[in-house]
Amino acid sequence: MKIDSLKLLNFRSYSSINFDFDPNINIIYGLNGHGKTNVVEAIYALSLTKSFRTNNDSLMIMNGKNVLKVEANITSNNETNNYQLILQNHEKRLKINDNKVNKLSDYISNMFMILFNPDDLRIIKDSPALRRKLLNIELSQLDRNYVLYLNGYNKILKQRNIYLKEMNINGNLSKNYLNIMTEKLVDYGIKIYEARNKFLNMIKESISDNYYQIFGSGKLSISYVSDYSLSKKEILSKYSSNLKKDLFLGKTTFGIHRDDINFNLDDLSLKDCGSEGQQKNAIISFKLSEIDIVKQIKGYYPILIFDDLSSELDKNKINNILGMLSSKVQTFITTTNIDYFSDDMLSKAKLIKVNNSQVEE
Repeated sequence: MKIDSLKLLNFRSYSSINFDFDPNINIIYGLNGHGKTNVVEAIYALSLTKSFRTNNDSLMIMNGKNVLKVEANITSNNETNNYQLILQNHEKRLKINDNKVNKLSDYISNMFMILFNPDDLRIIKDSPALRRKLLNIELSQLDRNYVLYLNGYNKILKQRNIYLKEMNINGNLSKNYLNIMTEKLVDYGIKIYEARNKFLNMIKESISDNYYQIFGSGKLSISYVSDYSLSKKEILSKYSSNLKKDLFLGKTTFGIHRDDINFNLDDLSLKDCGSEGQQKNAIISFKLSEIDIVKQIKGYYPILIFDDLSSELDKNKINNILGMLSSKVQTFITTTNIDYFSDDMLSKAKLIKVNNSQVEE
């Protein structure tokens, strides 16, 4: 998959601008605050329909404007299509080849974007919710059905929690209805568990080698922690045995909404024992492991985005990472200093200098 060209209208600091990209490496450089990250944010937003910097879509729209448009021509499997993201009056519209796409799952499953940015350090340091979010973002791009399963699970989970609170207040409410909701929850949960488990088993095949190739030492491993690593009968039994606790708390205390991933380096927990550098390195290795998985499942390579890469890694590690990438993987890198890259790498890359949201190539 390659982004051939990109057009921005009223996106952050860019009122109107066009980009043409190299099919291999694009290095976007300049001082902080001059618009580098805005470019890769637009690429990410076009793919996943939301920003990686904010949960408020309206913040992507240029101050004083009421409409935003991101448009790109993207080639995958020898076919070029036009994609558009339009935000106007708090409404989001998605188009492929000028045809409106109503289902989010039908849109985002057409592209695959892998992002690494400084905030990814939180994935290991913070709560399991961020590690589940990582899985949900990646799997939603791999399989359009995953979005449907996840939405279905979350909808039933919300309804079940409301009903548990009502049952706690009014003990006469039907347990049969609760059981019906629980079985639906389990059916969705099993599908989500199976998708997550398959994906993480594929990650395991290469994550340790990736870590060693980049950083020269250490054995990185991951493990999937889930309440759903049981048979359906055992899962339903767990919900029954947890009922008193669920009624007391007014929420469902068992399920795939509690899943987690453990990262271990040399058999020690990275969350508890790892340095910030080791935690960053682990996330980079995880995301690099996705490249061949995407090619195997989707038939094309993903697009990689490294935001502010030079602030996270030294020159040797940066060039180790880039040296591992196939020339078939289109990569976007933002940096304040191109001296971090080898002369050989710079000779292969397209250099895009950003100065006050004006671009020089």
